[in-house]
Amino acid sequence: MRITQTRASFFLEFTTAENTCSQSPILEIKLDGPPETLKEPNPRWVWCPGPLIVGAGPSGLATAACLEEKGIPSLILEKDSCIASSWKLRTYERLRLHLPKQFCQLPFMPFPPELPTYPTKQQFIDYLDAYSKQFSIKPLFGMGVQRAEFDESIGFWRVQANDLEFISRWLIVATGECAEAVVPDIRGISEFKGQCLHTSTYKSGEDFRGKKVLVVGCGNSGMEVCLDLCNNEAQPSMVVRDKLHVLPRETFWCSTFRLSMWLLKWLPTRLVDGILLVCARLILGRTEKYGIHRPKIGPLQLKNTTGRTPVLDVGALAKIRHGQIKVVPGINHFTETGVEYVDGRHEEFYAVIMATGFKTNVLSWLKEGEFFNKRNGFPKNAFPHSWRGENGLYATGFTRRGLLGASLDAHRISDDIASQWSSKNILQM
Repeated sequence: MRITQTRASFFLEFTTAENTCSQSPILEIKLDGPPETLKEPNPRWVWCPGPLIVGAGPSGLATAACLEEKGIPSLILEKDSCIASSWKLRTYERLRLHLPKQFCQLPFMPFPPELPTYPTKQQFIDYLDAYSKQFSIKPLFGMGVQRAEFDESIGFWRVQANDLEFISRWLIVATGECAEAVVPDIRGISEFKGQCLHTSTYKSGEDFRGKKVLVVGCGNSGMEVCLDLCNNEAQPSMVVRDKLHVLPRETFWCSTFRLSMWLLKWLPTRLVDGILLVCARLILGRTEKYGIHRPKIGPLQLKNTTGRTPVLDVGALAKIRHGQIKVVPGINHFTETGVEYVDGRHEEFYAVIMATGFKTNVLSWLKEGEFFNKRNGFPKNAFPHSWRGENGLYATGFTRRGLLGASLDAHRISDDIASQWSSKNILQM
């Protein structure tokens, strides 16, 4: 079988790529007269007849399943040793889905009806394992992508991972919004002699029983870690530097998220924000009394314009109200035994936990200048136009709308590739 391209000829032979978890059939390429753009010395060439997906998290799995439903083979490259590595390896034990399960299920496979409204971490992991089995998704594990670039001389994407170079007509970026931990460089942090860790390595408050712990960050993770510490008889303090919205997870026996989605069908965003804030005040009280000040712009407007998600309270606010979780101001600098706050006060801590979020890593390996914003690593076009770039480039899981947004992306991407797909054209182009 021979494929002819401009300035390059490909000779195909079947081989099997082995890794720690599975075996995946692929096609190995030997180049007769390599393209002029090739600079690397003699890598192994792997031809992917279908789309190449980078990332085996929920977004990558959803996209692979949608493609499978249309009869289109795909190959997932995953840098870790398992699917959903962020969930399996970098989350704390008490984590649950923040939204009702029907808003978090992936395409073609609902959650089992016996699961609770808000599945636990392990229940969600079990769901993802069953999902990958259901759709026969077998990623190549341990494949950290170092470089991906569109080669105009042959009209294909070239993706370097380890000692292999994969070639595909379509490249789907599914590494998502939370690929790498963000650790701020606060003055004097290297001088602190206590334990300092990010929430990506935090597991349980049991490790800090009876200890004073400072949690830097007041988003959903920061609030939940403080609650977990408090429930395990630690003494947490939470740094609240910026204004933020805290909403009840349930509003009068209904999911706040479900309520907001229903209201948005009939009312403008600003009016829905007003309703949510009235409900939040009735249920949670005035958060300003506890050092948590709300932004002037409403929670949904803020989410749409900046991507900042409101905190859905699961019990931390009651602990703050009763003084079991202390709210403290921003940090001026660290000391050997604790911190100095911006108001000049000093306090000692056994440990510091950074609940400072995550960032994308796309800009470190994708060599492309039009689709992704060089400032934040997100697609330049806002949702719902953030899923498709040029030359067969796609992105899934960058909508700032969680698993529901990833599922919408997966459907759009598979529909678009299906409109181009033809095994005859692929092999004879």
